[in-house]
Amino acid sequence: MVWMALASFLAWVYLCFAHGRFWTGSERLDEGAPDPDPWPEVVAVVPARDEADVIERAVRSLLAQSYPGVFSVVLVDDESRDDTARRALRVAAEPSAVHRLDVRRTAPRPEGWVGKMWAVHTGLEVAREARPNARYVLLTDADVAHSRRSLMRLVRHAEDGSLDLTSLMVELDASVGWARLLIPAFVYFFAQLYPFSRVNDSATRTAGAAGGCMLVRRAALDRVGGVEPLKGEVIDDCALARAVKRGGSIWLGWTRTERSIRPYDGLGEIWNMVARSAYTQLDHRPTFAVGTLLGLALLFVVPVASALGTTLHGSAEAAWLGVATWALMAATFLPTVGRYHSGPGAPLWALALPLAGVLYGAMTADSVRRHALGRGAEWKGRVGAGAADASRVATRSEAG
Repeated sequence: MVWMALASFLAWVYLCFAHGRFWTGSERLDEGAPDPDPWPEVVAVVPARDEADVIERAVRSLLAQSYPGVFSVVLVDDESRDDTARRALRVAAEPSAVHRLDVRRTAPRPEGWVGKMWAVHTGLEVAREARPNARYVLLTDADVAHSRRSLMRLVRHAEDGSLDLTSLMVELDASVGWARLLIPAFVYFFAQLYPFSRVNDSATRTAGAAGGCMLVRRAALDRVGGVEPLKGEVIDDCALARAVKRGGSIWLGWTRTERSIRPYDGLGEIWNMVARSAYTQLDHRPTFAVGTLLGLALLFVVPVASALGTTLHGSAEAAWLGVATWALMAATFLPTVGRYHSGPGAPLWALALPLAGVLYGAMTADSVRRHALGRGAEWKGRVGAGAADASRVATRSEAG
């Protein structure tokens, strides 16, 4: 037990001090960047599926941008089963949206395309025809509300840094229930997987982006062939970041002013969100999945078992190592907790990180199970790249 506790402690020492400062949250837009002259034209592409509850607020936040240049929005209804299209058209009929908001519906989805990528591709084609002079494309989700100066700040940063892709991790809703623990942990684990400082370093191969807010230079999109090469990608934002970084510059940072306005309805919704993509993140390799689960056990189960299980293992050394490791991981989680919770009891959430780690491990195991059953990447009533492709997903999982 002492050796396991020591291994866990050393792993957390590495993560804290040598893993790209992933936990500090220091990557922010440069507010001192100069204004471009002139301001380039930008067109937003918004894929939307079953977003009736939030679509009007999200679209209005885009139309309300205080952007000095030309800016327009293309919203693509991705075969929604609710009132998304009608509510978007209602916004398009408002005086402030005339000639600035174009609402389209996707054609039948070709085999091999995931729904979101087909919707983005549709929007990009519409934007290219309607706005051929746009220098940038803003790819944003239909549940994200932008502050009035969001686009202005993004363009300043991109122009000043000659960036091909500028992305922000928007604030997710962590106001109720299980989301209070699991959403900050989700953001923390994302940053651990894609340390922002390494993403932003052109000398490293680490590439990541947050799909809720991505400003992409159109020339870079053309260089990588648009989104067609990514048509089957479930984790499409990071796939795009990898493609763009191979020949350009990308940047990923934090924001407190752009936020997701969709609340998470209980543990099940968060579970499904993770389980749909976790095994894809592991490249559908059983050995990677086993290694990940063992790694999560080392990082989150061993410290707690060492600290609280003295009566079972009988080692004071293991207990003290467990306490030190638990304290170290909690300290790295505190900056993320502080972005989502306030008040005297807020720091206590940091102590619950091991519970979040165990739950995310269970979600990863469930993701493997779903792929084995041919239900991989199931989301909003669809499986992966379409029902016709489900058997190939299962076959790939079985083949490892």
